[in-house]
Amino acid sequence: MVRVFHQAAYHEANPILEPDRAWERQGSVPTAMPFSDGVFWDPRDRLFKMWYMAGYQRATCLATSRDGLSWTKPQLDVVAGTNIVLDEPRDSSTVWLDAVSTDPRARFKMSLFPAGRTTNPLTLYDSPDGIHWRRAGQAGRAGDRTTCFWNPFRQRWVYSIRSGGDVSGDVRHRRYVESASFVAKWDDRQPVPWSRADALDGRRDDTGSPPQLYNLDCVAYESVILGLFSIWRGDFPDRPKHNDVCVGFSRDGFHWDRRNRQPLLPVSEREADWNWGNVQSAGGCCVVVGSKLFFYASGRGGRRSRSEPEVCSTGLAVLRRDGFASMSAAGSAEGTLTTMPMMFSGGHLFVNADTHDGELRVEALDESGQTIPEYARARCVPLRGDTTSRRIAWEARPDVAPLARRPVRFRFFLTRGHLYAFWVSRSTSGASGGYVAAGGPGLPGPVDAPGQPV
Repeated sequence: MVRVFHQAAYHEANPILEPDRAWERQGSVPTAMPFSDGVFWDPRDRLFKMWYMAGYQRATCLATSRDGLSWTKPQLDVVAGTNIVLDEPRDSSTVWLDAVSTDPRARFKMSLFPAGRTTNPLTLYDSPDGIHWRRAGQAGRAGDRTTCFWNPFRQRWVYSIRSGGDVSGDVRHRRYVESASFVAKWDDRQPVPWSRADALDGRRDDTGSPPQLYNLDCVAYESVILGLFSIWRGDFPDRPKHNDVCVGFSRDGFHWDRRNRQPLLPVSEREADWNWGNVQSAGGCCVVVGSKLFFYASGRGGRRSRSEPEVCSTGLAVLRRDGFASMSAAGSAEGTLTTMPMMFSGGHLFVNADTHDGELRVEALDESGQTIPEYARARCVPLRGDTTSRRIAWEARPDVAPLARRPVRFRFFLTRGHLYAFWVSRSTSGASGGYVAAGGPGLPGPVDAPGQPV
């Protein structure tokens, strides 16, 4: 098989959030956009919730939605008659729904960089409802596009610290600090070098600028940390700067696999589009909506006249669930894929696959590489069609429970289709037990739990 990388598709209704309130038109540019901030599904209220910058560097607001597409700006009591939840000038911010917090007063967390500076200590807040915020403390000094995330594999809060791109002469890159407590303190020597762009990120022909890492938002997704890398590719005299969002994957949240350097969330090359320049990701990275992943992103629009945008708004991009990459077979030739040896504790093998007009079969191999007779290819019930979650069965064996806790390999045989993912579930529902990024409808918490819809 051949690995194929896939790009998210922007929704035809974009932009799905625009600056249409008086307080969103304050500042230098009308603005209603996450500048990381956060978009999460809140299972308690059964709502999508989006925190965003309202008015350029003006305030932080909250919008809600039942479907992730149509958004409401509720009238709240923080600033009467508005949806403002924090009336403080700000630059970048991250809001996090802390699903494992034992303190109901701190169910939501926020790190905020004050407006008007390039380096400053982060201000930290917490909240019981995402509306009423109290100051929780102050973190160490950081750059103006610093963000944070929770790494459940290490049980640590991680601060993605912007460095460079200033009078030091170094290019923009990321430094790393982790802490068991959200209220983290560090001195200037503690953050360690983490990640930066390189020659594989590519240059635009019209700017010729070496790429730089402008921001890195992260979240746990299934068995990995998903990273959204905002790559700066140059400034223009007559349109907003070029930042697009690429994707990376990590097993520990520190070391990255970035085999795909093509943008997941690109800028548009069409003048006046909402994302004509400076596309940035949202905190939480993506929401799981049935068989889709919803990515929210900010974009800067305008016409060719100056480097500053005319409006900053929010768009939605959609990707198949697990659809970042596939192992694919084209034409009539059969493709095969054999896994490394693995052990599992579940009993039901599931796949996410699109077989078009072909089919997918699976066999199991023992530790020596020999086919296990009951799980031979010839006995596998073929999978045909397009599904993000389908159980694989064999004529005499409906599950793989007898293979649990022993080294086995799976070998996949595919014609005319794409294999996106496979996993072994403890439930016939197909729930993976993995992490689900910023949550989603039908998911009660941070993991894909047995018995929940997928």
